[in-house]
Order: sequence, then structure tokens, then C-alpha cells
Amino acid sequence: MSVLRNLESKLGGLVEGAFSRAFKSRVEPVEIARKLAKEMEDSKMVSVSRVYVPNHYRVFLSSQDREGFSSYEPALRKELSDYLLEHARAERLALTSRPAIEFMTDDRLGLGEFGIQAQLLDTDEESEERPAAPSQGDFGHTMVYSPDRGVRKLDPQPAAPSRAVLAGAGRRTVLSGDRMVIGRSRDCDIRVDDANISREHAELRQAGEGWRIVDLNSTNGVKVNRRRVDQAQLRHGDRITVGVTDLDFELE
Repeated sequence: MSVLRNLESKLGGLVEGAFSRAFKSRVEPVEIARKLAKEMEDSKMVSVSRVYVPNHYRVFLSSQDREGFSSYEPALRKELSDYLLEHARAERLALTSRPAIEFMTDDRLGLGEFGIQAQLLDTDEESEERPAAPSQGDFGHTMVYSPDRGVRKLDPQPAAPSRAVLAGAGRRTVLSGDRMVIGRSRDCDIRVDDANISREHAELRQAGEGWRIVDLNSTNGVKVNRRRVDQAQLRHGDRITVGVTDLDFELE
């Protein structure tokens, strides 16, 4: 409890009175912390000599709740990450990396509700000192917490999406045609001004009713949800990293 009280004190000190105004009768940051710790413990995975827990968490909020603290998200992500790191150490739970927190909007959620989706991701680095951590593969179900309803699961895939969108670098691009190239060149369909990106870095290809991303032999590679890939099928909410730029794949 002392760790949680310390977190609450830190959150309250970010901007005097900001959270109390933003979260009155809405989602409380400390409640998110409690449920993140619960999801961490509910998702334990036993390896040969350690008990691993997820290191990547997505927090889904209604548009109203997310708007309430959008300007504080960077600070809130850090404090929640610090809290989960301390919680794991206190409970002797193993992490493959520092916990990462993402905030996302889901309009199916009502005011005061929030969803949490957890995944254990292996890091890119190999280590001889620890056994390979197990992996859950894709992101699992979303557990929704509500002030006036029981905990329930929420399908992470929106129903009957009408179009695919790539959001990031200050704009949203609707995907169309059979292929779209991401890169630094002015000739690319999705141009990203990032010195760490190749002129033609990656390609989005329509595959049936979905989309795949394919690395075009770029210098710095492509990551999907922090894992380096040569190619990967994309799903709603996936985060693509090219260079030092993050792009979110969304279905609307």
C-alpha cells in the first residue's frame, strides 16, 4: 500500500488540482494503477526458474475520459510504469523490460469505464543470464472495469471497420489501393520526416480484407508493438515504429 500511496502523491503533485478536476466522477489514475497491478498478477507465466509478467499494457478510455487528461499522458505513463516496476520487484515477479504503458481511445466505453490489455513481449536483446521468457503472442482480450458494472471482456477488434488509417507524425492517412510506401522520399505515399528512416523504408500491402507491413530492406528496420519484424499482419491498435517515429494502425 505504501507504493500506491506514493504514486497517488506523485500524481496529485503533477499539476495542483488538475487531476481532481479532470477525474471527478470519472476514471481515477490510482484506480488504473490498481487494475494494472491486478492484470499483471493475473497474467503470470511460469518459466523454468522465474515467474514472468506482462511488460506491455494498453489502457483504453472513453473519448471524454481521455480528453480529461490528454496533456498529462506522458507524465502519467511514466508514473504508472514506475509503479508497476516497483510492484513487480516487491512481489518477486520477472520482467523482460521496463513496463510500457499506452493510452488509447475506444468509443464503446462509457464515462468512467476503462479497459486494460496486457502482453508479455520479449526484448530484442539476448541474455545468457536469464532463460528465454515465454510469449503470449498477440495481444489478448481487454478486461473492462466499470464503476457500476462487473468486470467484463471487450473484443479488441471493432465491428465491421470501413477503412484503415495510419495515424502519426502529425497526420492521419486513409489507406487505399493495393500498396502504400512509407519513407523519407517525397515520392512515398506516406512521407515521414525522420533522418533515421530510409528513403523507401516499408510498404503497406493490402492482404485480403486486411493490411500487412513489409520492411523494404531499410537500414534501421521496422517494429510492430516494439518487436522487430520483416513483415507482419496488422490489427487494430498495432503500433508501427520506423526510425524513431511511431505510427498507429487503426480500423474505423
